[in-house]
Amino acid sequence: MKVLLVEDSPRLQRTLATALKKSGYAVDATGDGEDAFWLASNHDYDTIILDILLPRLDGLAILDRLRAGGKQTHVLLLTAKDTVGDRVRGLRAGADDYLVKPFALDELLARVAALCRRSCGTKQPRLVLGEVVIDLGGKTVLRAGTPVELTPREFALLEYLALHRGQVVSRTQIEHHIYDDAVDPFSNAVDSAICTLRKKVTPPGTDPLIHTRRGHGYVLETSAA
Repeated sequence: MKVLLVEDSPRLQRTLATALKKSGYAVDATGDGEDAFWLASNHDYDTIILDILLPRLDGLAILDRLRAGGKQTHVLLLTAKDTVGDRVRGLRAGADDYLVKPFALDELLARVAALCRRSCGTKQPRLVLGEVVIDLGGKTVLRAGTPVELTPREFALLEYLALHRGQVVSRTQIEHHIYDDAVDPFSNAVDSAICTLRKKVTPPGTDPLIHTRRGHGYVLETSAA
């Protein structure tokens, strides 16, 4: 899943970006309001973490413009302002959640995970796909009760496919939502990642879970269509 992190404190931005990446998120980060508005307007993010006090354009103004332009990306506001009036203004401006500084890192990660699930149309913290159980909150996978060891990126790939189960997901979509940097169009990075993931979640003799739709992409289904 891909997150836009907008925070003008370099130290906090680095801390949050590192934590998000370790949790398997692809992250774009900026501390400038105008840059944030451009990124949010021109890219498809699963969640935006948005500080309110920013140079050039504040977070509430960014949120107003995004909502006025029809952008429905889920937004988590970060701010040191903690009065009821401040929270109400943020929510009325179109924010989906609100977190007051200072905050616990685990709470921010839990809130981001919940917003990402909602962006894909589900509130379920666990997805059951045949013998495979994906714990989206705990970032763990079981197959027939046995833990499946995945790297953060492998989990992010499985999570993305699972949240779009039954839908064909293109290589371009995977590149955008799973990788921080642009992927070389001639690279087989996505194909290799899918191959590795398949071997881990569907070992020999088990029912396939990830299917290739040649010329289109991949689809996660509990049985071949």
